[in-house]
Amino acid sequence: VNWDPLGGTAISDEEVIPKDTQAKMYHLKYEVVGQPGRFLTVATSRPETIMADVAVAVNPTDPRYQDLVGQRVRIPLLGREIPVIQDEYVTVDFGTGALKVTPAHDLNDYELGLKHNLPVIDILNDNGTLNEKAELYVGQDRFAARRNIVKDLGDAGLLDKIEEYASIVQTSERTGAVIEPKLSLQWFLKMEHLAKPALEVVENDTIKLHPPKFKNMYRVWMENVRDWCISRQLWWGQRIPAYYLPDGSFVVAQNEAEAVELARAQSGNNELQASDLRQDEDVLDTWFSSWLWPISVFDGFDDPDNADINYFYPTNDLVTAPEILFFWVARMIMA
Repeated sequence: VNWDPLGGTAISDEEVIPKDTQAKMYHLKYEVVGQPGRFLTVATSRPETIMADVAVAVNPTDPRYQDLVGQRVRIPLLGREIPVIQDEYVTVDFGTGALKVTPAHDLNDYELGLKHNLPVIDILNDNGTLNEKAELYVGQDRFAARRNIVKDLGDAGLLDKIEEYASIVQTSERTGAVIEPKLSLQWFLKMEHLAKPALEVVENDTIKLHPPKFKNMYRVWMENVRDWCISRQLWWGQRIPAYYLPDGSFVVAQNEAEAVELARAQSGNNELQASDLRQDEDVLDTWFSSWLWPISVFDGFDDPDNADINYFYPTNDLVTAPEILFFWVARMIMA
């Protein structure tokens, strides 16, 4: 997920703001095991994550590293041995052509890890500091750790060079913090089956967008929609309607009474009480709550056939800003 270390919560793709920046590429030397004095140089913009590395990947067509495939190298400073693997995903002419694989802290690396059955080592706490799994720089903020590890790599002769390059950094719309890709247990909503009928009613002009140019924008969004992380680790909002049983399993219910009934049926324990269940502490994403607003204000959930909901919902006209066409309008159409 997109993790905001300052806000302490997962955020949606739409809440991530890309910003142009001048970044640094650090060329680090990984010693080849069994070949003293030989190093495999890996380029990375995030040296503070090397303690979470589980492999180094090279392209199978790259002749420079073919003799190293299947060998092992040592993570600089840490000394832990990791394998050298090959995968077509690696770009031969980017960096050194050797890619550190860090599944816990990069989405593409996570996919590589799944493909090659690699372990996952998460070295970051929710607040962006390094945890005990890092072994080094534990408790330090990620950017402080970066400065310190670069200095220590240089002192150890394991920093080959540093290059500056134009890059894009992903930031949180709310806090401005640099987003951290993070493995986290969250609730997701499958979107593809919801987006399809919502796109059809706009394409066939059952719902008309004005000016018409926004129809193309709407189409692009809906055709490329991804599953939506709807849980947030915030103090306010509508709680996730999931209730956990003592054994860790869960039920999803409209209210506590229904949760008890479902939990009893699921567990076979008719003695379960509401006090035995624990509701998920996460809350729904603001935009999830917003797309249900037109139904909620007319009591459409508790009384779906009342006069107000039948008369006012759905509405005839909606005047709104184009920047929330996908955030709000499209999702109200889905609802």
